[in-house]
Parts: sequence; C-alpha cells; structure tokens
Amino acid sequence: MANDLGIKVSEGNTVKLNLQVGDQIITLPAIIQPGQARGTVGLALGYGRTKAGRVGTGIGVNAFPLITETAGVPVLARFDNIQVSKTDLATRVAHTQTHHTFMNRDFVVQETTLDTYVNHPEHAFHRPALAASTELEKTLGDEVIDGKLKPRQISLWKGHNYPNHHWNMAIDLNSCTGCSACSVACQAENNVPVVGKEEVLNRREMTWIRIDRYYSSEKTAKSNRDLEVAAENPEVTFQPMMCQHCNNAPCETVCPVAATTHSTEGLNQMVYNRCIGTRYCANNCPYKVRRFNWFKYHDNVKFPDNSGMNNDLGKMVLNPDVTVRSRGVMEKCTFCIQRIQYGKLEAKKKGRPVMDGEVTTACANACPTEAIVFGDIRDPESKIAKLLQVKDKGEMQEIHEHRAYNVLEEINVRPNVWYLAKVRNKEENAS
Repeated sequence: MANDLGIKVSEGNTVKLNLQVGDQIITLPAIIQPGQARGTVGLALGYGRTKAGRVGTGIGVNAFPLITETAGVPVLARFDNIQVSKTDLATRVAHTQTHHTFMNRDFVVQETTLDTYVNHPEHAFHRPALAASTELEKTLGDEVIDGKLKPRQISLWKGHNYPNHHWNMAIDLNSCTGCSACSVACQAENNVPVVGKEEVLNRREMTWIRIDRYYSSEKTAKSNRDLEVAAENPEVTFQPMMCQHCNNAPCETVCPVAATTHSTEGLNQMVYNRCIGTRYCANNCPYKVRRFNWFKYHDNVKFPDNSGMNNDLGKMVLNPDVTVRSRGVMEKCTFCIQRIQYGKLEAKKKGRPVMDGEVTTACANACPTEAIVFGDIRDPESKIAKLLQVKDKGEMQEIHEHRAYNVLEEINVRPNVWYLAKVRNKEENAS
C-alpha cells in the first residue's frame, strides 16, 4: 500500500499523509509497519490535545474530529468515505529501535514450535558451540560432546565467587506482550530523565530498559546491505533489553578509572563520582544499553519536557533513594540496587536472611503478565532458581532449563539475565 501511495521512507524521515473523512482532513506522519493489512491505516487517539498540561499539549495530531457519536457511543464515522493521500511534507519520527531484524545473528531472539519443544527439547533451540582441541578434550573430558563445547567452558577469566547472593533475572518471551509497563516503572523508580524528541533523534535516549520488537522473515532481500525483509503477515516477538550484568563484563575491562565494577553479588555497578565520561564502556557493550548524560537534565530550561526535575513540585516525585545523575557520566540499569539494599537491611533488622520475594526490581514488580522474574539463584527455594532449574556448582551455578538462553551467548560475557525462548503452538512448517 505504501508503494501504491508513492511512499519511500528514507532513513530517519517519513512523509506525511492527508487522512480525509468527509469534510474533515488531518495531516499526520506515516510509518510503514510490517503486517499492516492492505488498505488499512492505524491511528492512535488521544494526541494533539490543547488542555493536557505542558507535557501533553500540542504533541501529535488530534484525530477526534473524525469521531462521531451513535447512541452516545463514539465511533469512526463514514467508513465508506475515507481517503488517504501523500503530501509533500516530510518529518522525522523518533525511534529507540531503528531496525527490525537480527542482522543475521541467530542468538538474539529464539523460538520454536510446541511439537519440537515437547518431543526434542534438547534440539529445539540454537546453542553456540566451539570446536575443541585435543588438549581441551583431555582436560574437560565428558563435557566435550562430538568435539564441541559451550563457549562458557573456555575463558581467560578466573570467574567470580558469590558467597552470599547471586542476583539473576529471567524474562519469559512467551509472556511478554510489549506493553512497556516495565519501561515506565524503571523510569519512575530510577529518576531517568525525559530528554525529548530531538535528543532521541540524536540517539541520546536515556531509558534504562527498552522493548525491542522483531518480526519474522520469509526471505532475505538482495540489496547493498543484504537486510532481511519482514514477512507480509509476520509473527512478532517482544524482547525487553536492559543491562545484562555480565559475569565477564566487557565494559569493566575498558574503564580507565574503575568507575564500573563487579559486586560480590553479581551486579555490574556504576560509581558515578569516579566516571569521567570516556564512554569506552558504551562502545564495548554488545547490548548497547549504557547511557551517557550529554547534558545536565535537571534544572535546565532547555529540557521543558523533563518536568519532574525542573520545578520544585516535580522534584517531590523523584525517588530519594536514587541519585540524580550529572552531566558527563554514564548510567544504566542497576537491578534496582536500592531495592536490594532495602530488602537486605529489613531482613537484617529482623535477624534473618532475605527471603525470596522480598527483593524485586521495579520492572518485575510492574509486569502485568509476570514475564520478568528476579531473585537469588543461590537460594534453591527461590522462584527464579526453580524456573531456571539451577544446580549449584560451587562458584557458579548451572542452568538446566531448556528454554533458558543468554543473548549473544557465543561471545561468552555470561550475562545474569536469562531469556526463556518463545514456544509457538503451531505446525512446524506453518507461516
């Protein structure tokens, strides 16, 4: 349909459409969306209001003039008289995810069919493997199968010892609906600034957790970049992505001032008053989840949308347990360390260990489908330990749940965030 209308979207730009219903005409930006049925357009209501405060007023286009009432119920009027036409106007739409493919990487989102998972769970998912040398085969013995071994069996790292807690997170891709409640909760809990459209367009978003959305593909386009093309009726998978709190964290090794460190409980930590803003850690992060404060976002009239940090009333909403970061430092997901510390202190006052469920992150707490589970995998009775089928192997714990995998497992950074692969209830060869 976009081709029929003559819409060719270049990177970072979209054309505007005239949507006409009867004598009402509104002009709004067009985004080509895989899976949109031919002959249809999708339009979100609630934008373009004139009395919605400083944040809501004037943002977007008001589509309510297209709405009429029938017996007191608002409905879209005159379905047989809708016209869509291209304009010569161009605009830019701010995205935090600028691509919808894996870029030929097999270990980002994993999925299988129910039949395969039930009958052959050990072969249902991709598992990266390395060829083992003769010396390694002698050293590792039974752990080498057919001359292959897992990447985590070879490492230059000595590993970490977690004597008390080892905090992990599991995210079930079957349960995630992409509602973004986790992102909103994280922003409110951790005083993440609102930087506005222009800064997002400059790739300077500050959100600590994003929802990546991937579409299934039927074929690969033979173009200059050889990118995958989404299917006409694609299957969609949502994947929350935050700091993976790697055990072999590549960000920690490149920081010249040790501003990013590894805790004795498995957390990748930031020491803000050490950070000098080299951004080496962001360059070295394979998941691209670290954020750099390009500006002082609080008490700054250049960021009027950041109302929670730019007036006295708004500052009362800030979380007093979380530092408001300054210009020139890196920040990222902390696994809500303030919540972890609070839970540990409360348990200490009662003279007992932390019990499962007493400590949880803001994202896990807000998830309506309980797709995110957080806890201590060293506690065999914890929900996450049972979910991942954890077996304690001394310094490290082994995961025996077939669906559990790490994103980009082949690079052996050993994240503490586990994803449970999506299982679709469909026939093996169904599209």
